[in-house]
Amino acid sequence: MAKRKQEGLSRRDFIKLTGSGALATGVGSGPFFLFPERAAAEQKTLKILQWSHFVPAYDTWFDGTFCKQWGQKHDTNVIVDHINLVDLAAKAASEASARKGHDLFMLLSPPAAYEKQTIDMSHVYQEVEKKHGKKIDLAHKSTYNPKTNRYFAFSDSYVPDPGNWHKDWWTDAGFPNGPDTYDDLRVGAKKIRDKTAHPCGLGLSQELDTSMAMRALLWSFGGAEQDEAGKVTINSKETIEALKFMKALYQESETPEVFTWTPPSNNQAMLAGRVSYVANAISITRQSEREHLPIDSKIMICAAPKGPARRIAAEHVMDCYLIWDFAENKDGAQQFLIDFIDAFHDSFIAGQFYNFPCFPSTVPNLKQEISNDPRASPPDKYKVLGNVLEWATNVGYPGYGTAAIDEAFKAWVIPTMFAKVARGDETPENAAKAAEEEYKRIFARWK
Repeated sequence: MAKRKQEGLSRRDFIKLTGSGALATGVGSGPFFLFPERAAAEQKTLKILQWSHFVPAYDTWFDGTFCKQWGQKHDTNVIVDHINLVDLAAKAASEASARKGHDLFMLLSPPAAYEKQTIDMSHVYQEVEKKHGKKIDLAHKSTYNPKTNRYFAFSDSYVPDPGNWHKDWWTDAGFPNGPDTYDDLRVGAKKIRDKTAHPCGLGLSQELDTSMAMRALLWSFGGAEQDEAGKVTINSKETIEALKFMKALYQESETPEVFTWTPPSNNQAMLAGRVSYVANAISITRQSEREHLPIDSKIMICAAPKGPARRIAAEHVMDCYLIWDFAENKDGAQQFLIDFIDAFHDSFIAGQFYNFPCFPSTVPNLKQEISNDPRASPPDKYKVLGNVLEWATNVGYPGYGTAAIDEAFKAWVIPTMFAKVARGDETPENAAKAAEEEYKRIFARWK
């Protein structure tokens, strides 16, 4: 390696090397840097981590269009890392422990347990609301801590969690519009299983889709993990009735494979024509459309079933962006989120209606757009999602998505309770009592 000269550079030598024009920027030219490596070093960096979207076109738009254009506008090198959704929780825990990682980290359920390691997102919400109006209550309850008066995350969108059902089988069973209630689901699923051997596909494993489906069932029967004040209420007669229902549905219409499912399993089972019904986002139908699968026209969408108490379901996923308190570019991360909402309609289109807005004014014609989709067969397949906010709610309902709820979610308390009863390992009464004890232990840690 050649040795670098140590002597200083005289003014005369400087002018000889650069020419007097180097001391100013010419008209129409970019900025001149005598030491380009220093200029490059001055460019800011924004590091983002989020899941690999179930609609690949979304990641293509987010990485290649929005982030690229935003980075150019803000002289920032935007680095986006994508990982499988099942790895998000472990990755977040690793970064929090090491106090090093990404500036923006997106999780798919309220990350309240990390509040002390994140910055307050109140400013981001305030700036966005100046332009786009108030956020939906679902976003508020998923990212706000009423005890500290602080937003630990920011949510741009949520994903509806409707039913996906096989048109031919359900029509033949006497339900041409699919199951509208949980009673319909039980009756129709049994008829289909008895006649065709095709089971129902509600998961009973320790994974995201099961967590959401079992919460929907629990709430629909009037049960809940907590009340509005944050008191544990899981051990109730309503919870016990929900457990009895799921045991009957499993025994009559399901197979043991549901105890070992992962998040893609119900997608795969539905697309393969093996199951009659699953609770899932529209990733299933978007894949069947994208791959031109013969089953595409047979998979229909319905609202979450109505239970004895109400029609209600969790969002399938809740996009929750947090900014670590050790992030190297906190200002850039906040500005990125503010600007992202300005472009949310583009996000909605790129994701093929997968992500619904937390700021409704950003997609003012949502009902019309989803009611006439040229990709869908029929084009109004997604029309049923137009009133989704009438039955979608947050994890932690009827209270907030607190740190205790976050821990219980990650510990799979609800799926475990339902699975033990369905398998016959526990009675509904004992399972509800065991869940209550676990919730009380968790809640005590967060008082």
